[in-house]
Amino acid sequence: MSGNHGLRLAKPRTQPVLDAQFRPAVLTNRRYRERISDSPDTASVSIALERQDGLISRYDTRVFNEGHDGSAGNFRYIERLIKFLLWARGGYRIHFAGPESLYKQVQRHYVSSPTGTFDAEIMGNRIYEKPFDVIYAATADVPANNETAAPLGRHLDGCRIGFDLGASDRKAAAVIDGKVVFSEEVVWDPKPQTDPDWHFREIMNSLERAAKHLPRVDAIGGSSAGVYVNNRVQVASLFRSMSSQDFETAIKPLFLRIQDAWDGIPFVLVNDGEVTALAGSMALNDNAVLGIAMGSSEAAGYVTPDGNITSWLNELAFAPVDYNPQAPVDEWSGDKGCGVNYFSQQSVARLMAPAGIEDDPNMPVPKKLVKVQQLMGKGDERAAQIYETIGTYLGYTIAHYSEFYDFRYLLVLGRVTTGAGGDMIIAQAKNILKDEFPEISRNLTFHIPDEKEKRHGQAIAAASLPLI
Repeated sequence: MSGNHGLRLAKPRTQPVLDAQFRPAVLTNRRYRERISDSPDTASVSIALERQDGLISRYDTRVFNEGHDGSAGNFRYIERLIKFLLWARGGYRIHFAGPESLYKQVQRHYVSSPTGTFDAEIMGNRIYEKPFDVIYAATADVPANNETAAPLGRHLDGCRIGFDLGASDRKAAAVIDGKVVFSEEVVWDPKPQTDPDWHFREIMNSLERAAKHLPRVDAIGGSSAGVYVNNRVQVASLFRSMSSQDFETAIKPLFLRIQDAWDGIPFVLVNDGEVTALAGSMALNDNAVLGIAMGSSEAAGYVTPDGNITSWLNELAFAPVDYNPQAPVDEWSGDKGCGVNYFSQQSVARLMAPAGIEDDPNMPVPKKLVKVQQLMGKGDERAAQIYETIGTYLGYTIAHYSEFYDFRYLLVLGRVTTGAGGDMIIAQAKNILKDEFPEISRNLTFHIPDEKEKRHGQAIAAASLPLI
């Protein structure tokens, strides 16, 4: 099968039961590279993504020379690769060495394509606050890898508060010397709120309620979906209804204001995926952990084999996993085949119609998930097909992630994985790996936290972030 602007798409051996057109990124990329390895008519490509403080993530690959019949797929292969790297690693500048015509296509994509300009705006102006650009270079001039990783959290001394801000609820816990003495989950709906003070009051309310269970508060650590740099909000869906002016003046420094309200005590806020991976690493007492949380979106976090956290973005919700030209479109970025539509409540909702389950367009997505979970609890085969489909997606996507992350443990959690449906997702993913990627299957352990670990482990990990 061909598609995606000339890139030959690979059909999986096991097709998702509800998605006959799924074309896994990992298989298409592997097929392309296999054809490259069999051909002498190729050219090298080096891509280096530059982010804050001169940090560099470099990736080297090859493409077909112009005139070769495989060259029609060059741009799509490279563009999807860069897209994945941007959202996994981050970057405001792309250093590119390779065929000049291919460079011009890439440069044009980030200037004139809707999905390219979206990425350029988010990466440049929103996250790194620098102009986004693509620079042509000779291979010898492309910067080498310059990565950094550092320990994060694992500080258990003293009286601490840990919190997590989700799309539908917020959690806070009081922790004394690593032991949770109080935890609370509060339902909220931050998405439509346009008043920055509303967010301040709600978050402060949770912190103050936790503080009542401590003799004193030595430090506060928290997590939330989005991108945070030095406790400043760069990009976060929680605040999507804010005007650009309010976001700039009141939301970016929101947590600095909260820290001031607590007399400037040690305060650390990071992406929720990082805390999820940290919690898993602490529970396992081991490292090399990739965490995936299937909730309102797809959150991800990574602990290196050395037990450190990188400065990568790990925003895998926006990283492409399906190269089908008719893949579902992400409502925010407008791009097709990105993880958010495969590993979140949105995936469950969109698969209801193919499964033959009545889908009320006015029903909120979280309630659609509850409906499917209830059907699954009754043994409904239609609901089982939804979870089997997501498990098939996951198996192929784990193989894709393994080409960019070095991990021995896969931590899987989130509301989509609750109950019997979650068990089916994991079982099917294991089947896919065993069948098509045995080398990965042999060396990977799935870790599914129990309820206590999910509730207390996440709180302890968040609370452990600041150094007193």
